Amino acid sequence: MRNFVSQSANNLRPSGIRRFFDIAATMEDVVTLGIGEPDFVTPQHIINAARQTLQDGRTGYTANAGEIALRVAITDYMERLYGLRYDARSQVLVTVGVSEALFLAMRAILDAGDEVLVVEPCFVANAAVVEMAGGVPVSVPTRPENEFQVTGADLEARITPRTKAILMSYPSNPTGAVLSPEHMQQVADVAEKYDLVVISDEIYERLVYGVKHTCFATLPNMQERTIVLSGMSKSFAMTGWRIGYAIASVAILDAMKKFHQYLIMSAPTIGQFASIQALNHAEPDVERMRQSYDSRRRLIVKGFNDLGLDCFEPRGAFYAFPSIAITGMTDDAFCDALLQEDRVALVPGSAFGESGKGFVRASYASSEENIHRALERLARFMQRHGFLRHAFTA
Repeated sequence: MRNFVSQSANNLRPSGIRRFFDIAATMEDVVTLGIGEPDFVTPQHIINAARQTLQDGRTGYTANAGEIALRVAITDYMERLYGLRYDARSQVLVTVGVSEALFLAMRAILDAGDEVLVVEPCFVANAAVVEMAGGVPVSVPTRPENEFQVTGADLEARITPRTKAILMSYPSNPTGAVLSPEHMQQVADVAEKYDLVVISDEIYERLVYGVKHTCFATLPNMQERTIVLSGMSKSFAMTGWRIGYAIASVAILDAMKKFHQYLIMSAPTIGQFASIQALNHAEPDVERMRQSYDSRRRLIVKGFNDLGLDCFEPRGAFYAFPSIAITGMTDDAFCDALLQEDRVALVPGSAFGESGKGFVRASYASSEENIHRALERLARFMQRHGFLRHAFTA
């Protein structure tokens, strides 16, 4: 019998994150700083709203684009936070997480062979989604000396006649970088000069520390050429509810809806009604969680730097991205050895693109107790291998 697996499926590499999670799941007493998921339970009033939805018998499909009350809540949220006005009926699409929204955006705008500038290091799915949509991802590396912020020159150097779009995620997974307004304007200038679409994944928009997040669509002339992606998972501790959304021009949204209708029908109904409650009433919860992440952020960054693992100060999301250059090891070898010897799970930076090589990602969406334990074990590992020659206290 012939091999029925397509070449495109064979060409997709497995997620570099999943491999380490799968290994860690077979081991005991592992301290995991690898999972990009809040350790908070969804706030109780949101759960109560979902329970009420079930009791009211709202268990069927919603409109393809999402429950209209949720789309209104999203547009109100965008106006309240950023002063942006969108039409809830024609410019908002509720999706199964941001992952679906990203895939739909690519299918809506790309023809075979179109190129997308993918800012790295980035979420593991970004380049893969471009390929799945028939496009060609073109990596645009960023560097710690520039605080992992992409520049206009970085983008312009990689533009060809096939370039169709820029895909970027700020605040960043995995680096924690936040793009400054000045750098955002550079991206906007390139997009306008070369007539490009910008896909701006802003799922970590509310988790920033000491800086202000700027929604890319607020820049002059950018609202019409920007697809804003966000959702409930990170800021509201609602990962399992699987509710994301896309906001864009009517033409792009109409194209995205076509694929969404055939693939999904509609996002989970219970999650949609829970999201209405979250967007309208969960501001105190968001701030409480943000402050807790900020405390953990300072703890883990200090710990890495005290260990000699130079760590750029993350200003957003809940990740630290220290360099392991002093060890002389590859990031894969470092993470493998640390997991096997001292039961600490980190993610190799190379899982997030070539420009992530030589770094590791650590999530501080974990308790301070777990962060202390991980740092103590990491110190023990480094002392054993001769990378650390001074006493360390987490």
